[in-house]
Amino acid sequence: MSVVNRLASQLHRDDEAPNIELAHELAKDKNHSAIEEIIEHLASKDKKIQSDCIKVAYEIGQVNPELISMYALTFIELLKSRNNRLVWGAMQALSTIAEVAAETIVPHIQTIKHVMETGSVITMDKGVLTLAKLATVSEENNEEIFPYLLNHLEKCRSKEVPQHAESILLAVADENKQQFLNVLQKRAQYLTAAQLKRVQKIYKVLDAK
Repeated sequence: MSVVNRLASQLHRDDEAPNIELAHELAKDKNHSAIEEIIEHLASKDKKIQSDCIKVAYEIGQVNPELISMYALTFIELLKSRNNRLVWGAMQALSTIAEVAAETIVPHIQTIKHVMETGSVITMDKGVLTLAKLATVSEENNEEIFPYLLNHLEKCRSKEVPQHAESILLAVADENKQQFLNVLQKRAQYLTAAQLKRVQKIYKVLDAK
């Protein structure tokens, strides 16, 4: 039986439970042929199948990034799609494989930045996480990416500061720690109590670094 028949839309379900269950099963079994079928159907003419398949793909990535890492260029290409669900889903998939597929993804950093700046809130959130993870892979990556992330943190909406700072924290090193802290402290004065509470946890992590 084709794995496509187990997608939520094909089961006439309005929830994501079948897709998540399928993703976890494929990840557990390391079912490469079924995973490849999922990736192939990202090009389906049926938008519901596309939506289901990108969900299955990034759920697999969260469990075992290696299993979808070879499809990094497919996800990069999907960032150019007119289907917003595929765009932010592809960015989410990239965020799960950024560290294991960095060599493939890094040449496309400008594409990622462009899509972040023109895409949805989720695209931006996952884009920040993707870039932060790429920046952890090497000093060269960090030198190229971190200034962009820092500039983003200076300018993003106040309500985005805690989540984006948590992501960027992954890329903080001795060389840029103080810069990060300076920007965070500057933004902190405009945050709500709940937002500030999350930022204060970041301060504690920085103190321990």
